[in-house]
Amino acid sequence: MNGMYTFLKLRFLPLLFFLSPLFSFPFFSCVSNAISAEEYFAIGMAYFDMGKYAEAEAWLIKARSAKKTVTASDYNLGRIAFETKRYEDAARYFERALAKDANNVQALKAAAYVRIKTGELDKAEAYYSRALELVPESADNGYNYALVLYALKKYDKAEEIFARRPTVLQENKDALLLYARAQKAQSKPEAVDSYALWLAANDDPQVRYEYGVCLEYTQLYALALETYRAAYEAMPADNKNPTKPEARFAIARVLLIADSENDEGIAELEGAIMDGFADFDAVKLLLTEDGVSEARKADIQRVIDNPPSPQREEPAVTETGAALKSAEQPLEPAASEAVAAPVNEAEPSEKTP
Repeated sequence: MNGMYTFLKLRFLPLLFFLSPLFSFPFFSCVSNAISAEEYFAIGMAYFDMGKYAEAEAWLIKARSAKKTVTASDYNLGRIAFETKRYEDAARYFERALAKDANNVQALKAAAYVRIKTGELDKAEAYYSRALELVPESADNGYNYALVLYALKKYDKAEEIFARRPTVLQENKDALLLYARAQKAQSKPEAVDSYALWLAANDDPQVRYEYGVCLEYTQLYALALETYRAAYEAMPADNKNPTKPEARFAIARVLLIADSENDEGIAELEGAIMDGFADFDAVKLLLTEDGVSEARKADIQRVIDNPPSPQREEPAVTETGAALKSAEQPLEPAASEAVAAPVNEAEPSEKTP
């Protein structure tokens, strides 16, 4: 019996040696592929660091072949697409990373930031909301989420984001300004204090004009007039939002409502029109204001019926005016943690901020 066993064993041994490479091939192939993928990833990131994005992209695409490097590869491919302004491709890569790890904060922030660029603010809102749930103390996440909410005209929610994080308002002037603008958009009297706090440490004629609007609707006319005049004097000739003629009209409006007996209001109104103010619907609204006397309403009607001719001189373009942002234009998202740094580790979700 033992002899028969030995015979069978010896008979089939060469066949086992012949077949063993076939059985072992998938195992060794997987190991080889995994090692190659990590090498591909390292080479891709080396090219990335050199700013050679085409070469980096080619190697990172190869690195996607292994499970260990696929998420980090997708993230960094998204980063390359973002740097080369291929925003739809960037979003696709970031969302692939999220499909594998829904709690990857770095990918959430990156996807949200890119969706702002593509104009898909609803998606950006959802991503920032999730990122803020995972890292509630993040100042950048809070600011960017509020920025998206503001752009979506969800002013109450934008205000609430900052109200829950008062330290962000103390440390970030852009956050404080966005907070004030969210309150202003809701015609909240609290906006007066928020603007005053921002202007105590900063100065911008456009923001000062916004502050004047808040003072005017809370009927603090004397301070509103002073604020409008200061904004008008500091405003460059080519300012866009508001224009200098619009700021001058605001001065006229406050004078006509708050000091109707004074001739200065009509003089400022005529001056605003001569400077180029052409919104006669806004002028006609003055005829409905209770604070404007009947005599002044007659003067306003005269100006409407026979407006003074605008001056023909073109406003001078100044460097200051070119540099200023639109007063009501939402600020650029904070990108310090959004898409700025490539993920170098194979498992990025373990080290997300």
